[in-house]
Amino acid sequence: MTAQALLFRNLRLLDPAFDEPRGGYEVLVEGERIREVSDRPIETSSASVIDCGGRVLMPGLIDCHVHSMHSEVYMRRMEDVPLTLAAARGARRLREMLDRGFTTVRDTGGTDWGMKAAVDKGLIPGPRLFIAGRSIGPTGGHSDGRSRTNPGYACPCCNGMAYLRLVADGEDAVRKAVREQMRQGCDQVKIMVSGGVASPYDPLDSLQFSTDEILAAVEEAEAFGRYVCAHAYSAEAITRAVSNGVRTIEHGNLIDEASAALMAERGAYLVANLVAYVAMKERAAEYGMPAEMLEKNELVLEGGYRSLELCGAAGVKVAYGSDLLGALAVDQSREFSIRAEVQSPIEVIRSATTIAAEVVRRPGRLGTIAAEAWADLIVVDGDPTRDVSLLEGQGRHMSVIMKGGRFHKNDLEVA
Repeated sequence: MTAQALLFRNLRLLDPAFDEPRGGYEVLVEGERIREVSDRPIETSSASVIDCGGRVLMPGLIDCHVHSMHSEVYMRRMEDVPLTLAAARGARRLREMLDRGFTTVRDTGGTDWGMKAAVDKGLIPGPRLFIAGRSIGPTGGHSDGRSRTNPGYACPCCNGMAYLRLVADGEDAVRKAVREQMRQGCDQVKIMVSGGVASPYDPLDSLQFSTDEILAAVEEAEAFGRYVCAHAYSAEAITRAVSNGVRTIEHGNLIDEASAALMAERGAYLVANLVAYVAMKERAAEYGMPAEMLEKNELVLEGGYRSLELCGAAGVKVAYGSDLLGALAVDQSREFSIRAEVQSPIEVIRSATTIAAEVVRRPGRLGTIAAEAWADLIVVDGDPTRDVSLLEGQGRHMSVIMKGGRFHKNDLEVA
């Protein structure tokens, strides 16, 4: 459906600035933006009217840690996936994210400007994409998924693993790698500074990239008007990254009070994704993930809930992330209920709206219902501040999903 003037009426407004939905509001959308939000009737002669039937209208959701091209749970299997198949799978994964009400996602490694352009031009349906291109790490680190007998990857066109990741050693190599991601149109740069679960040889507490290498990445990204996000689990890795200018910490499960305090002091964000570890514990083995990786998963799962508590106490802003590989992506919205075990529903909602909008550097344009914000909206059949699981269920509790003033889904009448 082409963009048009639309007036949403008979709704309860859940702007994340509120603690709960408020009645009596109307919202006027013109083109791709919100034109007016009012607690009085809006006068307009040109807009079509949508009666929300008392449902909750709120901003579209934002997931700050996805991998749309990572279509295998056990990443070694990506070596047998050509770029054409990876792209087709990625297109489906992006459409399914939008089906769940995620109108914006930040891809933290593997998705390129071509996929972003395909979404922007309407060739495939999907959320707004903020991309990191190929994630960058050192030899033997979290970005290095080669078998021990493999001296190097073949052409990225024939090997999905080679397309997703990049190995760089030394300050000069890191600078060149970051500059190449900038040339490729990336919105942020992803580096690895600690061990990971889904990589074969690096212990979780290993430190990856030296101080000079991290500084090189940050300097080059900031010179281009971009920023660095870092995969980091341990407190030591988090401290090294944040001390050298990294803006967002991905995962952070093994954070401690001191590193949380440092993040708060520097204004760094944590992007948590507990659902990834829950889903891997439950089902990753059936998709080929080996026992040694699942053992590492157990360690970070134990620390995940405590990381939220430590960051909350320190005043660190925590954004919504999912980080689900392959078939586990169906659990993307399950993070809401998992986090609600230690946070209030409105706190979790803010992590996927206003805080997430700050992470992608679009505050006031995304994650809010306000004049001049982009018209990324969802209409929910119930109150998610009382039952946050209404944001789950593959979008079945959402009557409307709108991105940029255009309906992706609409089950309500337009008069």
